[in-house]
Amino acid sequence: MKILLIRVSSLGDVLHNMPMVDDIKAHYPDAQIDWVVEEAYVNLVKLQSKVNKVIAYAQRRWRKSLGNKETRAEIKHFYRTLREEAYDFIFDTQGLLKTGVIMGMARKSVNGKKVGLANGTEGSGYEGVSRIFHDVSIPVDRRTHAVLRGRLVAAAALNYKVDTPASFGLQKLDLQPAWMPATPYIVFFHGTAGESKKWSRHNWIGTARDLQVTGWPILLPWGSEAEKREAEAMTEHMSNAVVLPKLSMQEATVLAQKAALVIGVDTGLVHIAAAYETPTIELYCDSPKWKTEGNWSDKIINLGDQGKPPSVAEVEIAFEKLLGKRK
Repeated sequence: MKILLIRVSSLGDVLHNMPMVDDIKAHYPDAQIDWVVEEAYVNLVKLQSKVNKVIAYAQRRWRKSLGNKETRAEIKHFYRTLREEAYDFIFDTQGLLKTGVIMGMARKSVNGKKVGLANGTEGSGYEGVSRIFHDVSIPVDRRTHAVLRGRLVAAAALNYKVDTPASFGLQKLDLQPAWMPATPYIVFFHGTAGESKKWSRHNWIGTARDLQVTGWPILLPWGSEAEKREAEAMTEHMSNAVVLPKLSMQEATVLAQKAALVIGVDTGLVHIAAAYETPTIELYCDSPKWKTEGNWSDKIINLGDQGKPPSVAEVEIAFEKLLGKRK
């Protein structure tokens, strides 16, 4: 059986689609699974060893230079690569016009099916027009978890039940960057694009103070100059914290994978830590917890909810519980 998954972005959405792969391979061990994804996340998908081929898609870059000969050549190459195989099942679990168009271009086998979402979940960017590219549209409950959504679509199409915790199948990276401590360390993923999703600086400083009892350094990554300035401002009040250099996606992944403890707001890198089952505390300040909370391992604790940021005291109780389990 040949299967194509179409889930192009963003970081968290791509990550949350990965348990589909382990589910399918558990029921159809000989299935060949290919995946179309934005070029920024190709290396992330390659960490899922059961994916046969990763097809890079670069709409974000292409649309800035559609007049260039090189860009047109890249688009033609993408089209040819996409159509090299005839697939028995083509899944679009993103439900956007652009992912529907990719589905439309993909080639199915004689009895193949193109399968997608019949509806969006609450607060999603689902675009109903994507259904015109489907042979089969699978309905899901409006409050279906981001990880479960794709798993249910595949299960309905391939005739099996989802009855196990999510398994992401991520390979571990064997890297030791120069900035990585030789001792156990803690990561604060404090940065996020949405201002309302941030946890206050005062809270981070209070948590760093509580964590001094571990004797471990706290590492502060950043993704923009504004986040770097915020990290530097926080470390002025944290005797045990270090601001990291700018990290590549691969370095940020290994940072999350190897940490003794990760604490962070609702963002892709925190979800990577949870997918690796690193001891993780997810902080929900202005996004609904039901949507993305780590619910597949007791090494993940989810605090707060939309409009209800967690307190420093709650985080202290959570890390004491997780570090107790670690020991």
